Amino acid sequence: MINRPPKLSLIVPCFNIEAYVQDTVASLVNNADDEFEFIFVEDRSTKDRTYEALCELTKRLRNSKVVRHEENGGLATARNTGIDAAEGRYLAFLDGDDWLAPGYLRQLVDAVERLDVDFVRTDHVQVTGIDRAVHRAPEGRRNVPLDPRGSILPVDDTTMVDYPYAWAGVYHRRLLDRGLLRFHDGLRTAEDRPWIWELHRRAESYAVVGLKGVFYRRGISSSLTQIGDVRQLDFFRSFDLVLSELAGDPDAERLRKKALRNYCVVIAHQLLDRKRFERGAAARLKQLSAEALGRMSEPELEEALVGMGLERVHVLRRIRGGMKGVAA
Repeated sequence: MINRPPKLSLIVPCFNIEAYVQDTVASLVNNADDEFEFIFVEDRSTKDRTYEALCELTKRLRNSKVVRHEENGGLATARNTGIDAAEGRYLAFLDGDDWLAPGYLRQLVDAVERLDVDFVRTDHVQVTGIDRAVHRAPEGRRNVPLDPRGSILPVDDTTMVDYPYAWAGVYHRRLLDRGLLRFHDGLRTAEDRPWIWELHRRAESYAVVGLKGVFYRRGISSSLTQIGDVRQLDFFRSFDLVLSELAGDPDAERLRKKALRNYCVVIAHQLLDRKRFERGAAARLKQLSAEALGRMSEPELEEALVGMGLERVHVLRRIRGGMKGVAA
């Protein structure tokens, strides 16, 4: 084991991913380093033997440990458990069904040390079946320190708060000491939305680098994005948290416009895809959508929806009503 504090702690939440965890652990063996520690948080899997698989597979991964929850807590809580156990100067995340390219973690640490910033964000590779596609972080300036607040706006363009993936980056421990790295306990989806907003509002520096070493699986049956139950509806709580935390910000008026637009985009996406939801969850989705849209003033809503497209504006108009003048 490491005799001094590790340079990097990688936190890996795991839930019902026995079929994929062998690939995940193998990729970490190819990233192992005496300065790195690997913390697996087994979130009380219910459908397979993820915990037993982890205990066996991690025997060949040095500086690793498996922490098991007493009961299932969700992704946000699992990440927080890993954060509490982490000792590294830098922290990074990986979902239990994804994997890393060989040597990626060393490149990531080298980048954050060279740039001397609070956090670094990276590109990633999305994997759907046998198809792979590179997804670039939306900030075009690369390999230079930047002001995180400067990458939140504009309202009507894709920015870094629209790229919330915690696993696409590395984060200095000083952010944790300032209360910026923990997730809101209990969130089972969209847990990274309030998290990324707080980072970009309150951290002092960050950078984007062109590393493409994270391989993110999409479309697998165990992924929460593929499951249409009430857990999906936690995005309402996530965006309500963003709006609540913005209230005291010195740029609250401008930033709220961005948050409202993001909220409307996600509501519209879920409504247009509501056939995948269980009947009760679909009804709850419509109810919560109407309530969320109803909390927005007419001028705010009209501004948020301009240019969003006919289909999305139409579905939001039907749910809330009273928006006939909104331009698509």
